Amino acid sequence: MLAFLYTWDPTYLLFVMLPAGLLALWAQFKVKSAYAQMSRRPVSSGMTGAQAAQRILEAHGIYHVGIEPARGFLSDHYDPRHKVLRLSPEVFHGRSIASVGIAAHEVGHAIQDASNYTALVVRNGIVPLANLGGSLSMIILIVGFALQSTGMIAAGIALFSLLVLFQIVNLPVEFNASSRARAALVSSGVIVPAEDPLVGKVLNAAAMTYVAATIGAILQLLYFLMRSGLLGGRRE
Repeated sequence: MLAFLYTWDPTYLLFVMLPAGLLALWAQFKVKSAYAQMSRRPVSSGMTGAQAAQRILEAHGIYHVGIEPARGFLSDHYDPRHKVLRLSPEVFHGRSIASVGIAAHEVGHAIQDASNYTALVVRNGIVPLANLGGSLSMIILIVGFALQSTGMIAAGIALFSLLVLFQIVNLPVEFNASSRARAALVSSGVIVPAEDPLVGKVLNAAAMTYVAATIGAILQLLYFLMRSGLLGGRRE
């Protein structure tokens, strides 16, 4: 097992890093390509992302959520603690298919929050545990493998599993937010039905980044289970 710590492990390269890295690169390429294409496509309503977000919020009777500009490229997110949508400059001020689509996706999270969407409640509950798992699991695993401590290895894997669980639970949250966004954009008149597939192209590409991250985390977990002997019955 010391080879895992002090030398390059070809199994880790082939089983985890290579497929996960390729998936992540592919997903990022899809996002940037779709965004670049649809950011040049003006939305028929002429609304900015911020205006579209406000209209959808009001259409759903949500008046307690603020909308603020944020720094950074595609740094858009919904802050459930402070009930604020933070939109990147391109999305906040943009009047494109991409801008209103991304803004609407973040509103989708606000709608989930307002309706106590089960998957979102579960995801938010897991966040502290996932943060703990992400910060401590690798340290415990390295020490556990170095000392050949079955207990520490199992504890490290259990902590890392919390991060994987978060990634898995996050998938339906993100896909549901996109589904809500597309329906709301049409029903509120921000886009016409013919523009829905164009919005879908942007949101589907963005969703692939979450899928890639989840697959990468699962592969890493499987690797730890196999190297520890907890899966496959062999320990090195």
